[in-house]
Amino acid sequence: MKKLFYLSNCSTCKRIIKGWDLPQEVILKDIKTEPLNLSDLKELHQRSGSYQALFSRRAKLFHERQLGAEDLDESRYKALLLEHYTFLKRPVLIWEDEIYIGSSKATIEQAYKTLHPGD
Repeated sequence: MKKLFYLSNCSTCKRIIKGWDLPQEVILKDIKTEPLNLSDLKELHQRSGSYQALFSRRAKLFHERQLGAEDLDESRYKALLLEHYTFLKRPVLIWEDEIYIGSSKATIEQAYKTLHPGD
């Protein structure tokens, strides 16, 4: 499977996607217009190993709801990810058996190397 979960109005996602020069076979899923469903989340969880790895603590709602004061467990992370798209750390690229989560420089570079071996 080759799929990208992203936010179309996110300037960071736009910059990363442009830099990756994605092959046409990648399925693009804008999480704002197509929110995560249970099937998507199960697949992401299976590949990442935890809901916490998929969760963005930088989300505006995380701070507004003061979730940092809570002791979040995996079931709470799962519920929040299904509740609102902003809680997904993005972009998330699934490339065959690999998963790349977030916008850290190291993650983006590693994903690029996977997308364009030999560059």
